[in-house]
Amino acid sequence: GSHALHSLGATTMADDFALGGGLDAAVAPAASFAVPPTADPSMFLRTYTDMAEPGAVSGREDPHATKIRIEHGTTTLAFKFAQGVVVAVDSRATAGSWIASQTVKKVIEINPYLLGTMAGGAADCQFWEHELGRQCRLYQLRNKERISVASASKLLANMVYNYKGMGLSMGTMITGWDKKGPGLFYVDSDGQRLKGELFSVGSGSTYAYGVLDTGFDFDMSVKDALELGRRSIYHATHRDAYSGGVVNLYHVTEQGWVKVSQSDVGELHWEYQDRARNVV
Repeated sequence: GSHALHSLGATTMADDFALGGGLDAAVAPAASFAVPPTADPSMFLRTYTDMAEPGAVSGREDPHATKIRIEHGTTTLAFKFAQGVVVAVDSRATAGSWIASQTVKKVIEINPYLLGTMAGGAADCQFWEHELGRQCRLYQLRNKERISVASASKLLANMVYNYKGMGLSMGTMITGWDKKGPGLFYVDSDGQRLKGELFSVGSGSTYAYGVLDTGFDFDMSVKDALELGRRSIYHATHRDAYSGGVVNLYHVTEQGWVKVSQSDVGELHWEYQDRARNVV
């Protein structure tokens, strides 16, 4: 019977440990999907896209290159402070210099206590974070308690690491509240996982960091923290052509996450301009 299962691709808990997945993989086996029908997907990507080998010069440097250019653009941020976690994102999706959408929902609501953000390839982020939501629900049903933020982020990192070098593009933040309090982790498509207090991800992140680093105070009020998140995304959209649309703002507390507001960056522009004139 077990031989038949193995021939069909089923794995046992022992297999999961042997493959290096540990308890996370044993509890929730990583999802899989079809990859390009080539012997080496990594080589396929380096041949037909501008994804260069590590340490090599990218194809975009070659004026005669006809490779597919994978362009990304967004601005997302999240930070912990004394009264929870603030998450703020823009809503623009681009395909190169073309604005594909101004209404993308870049915060994925994994469960009432967990949020994920999207940066990189929209399809990759949506697929894997929805898969993470499924895995977190299965964990809750099996263990009769919610999964921790650290475990959820580790599940995501383990899943995408299986596809390292195959063209996934994902830079996400996983945040929420568990028995240990607020948690914030950065996870990307290389399987990198970092714990931190403040992150900004995307093409506009350098502009957002400038505002965040200037105005951040761990003991600030909820009102000031939300305003800092909103203002940071606004300034990023003002300077980064790949960011725009609206600012979606969330606050995570012990009771779970709450969507605070959705503000059009065009209206915010005039609001901040008028406020600056009044200060002068």
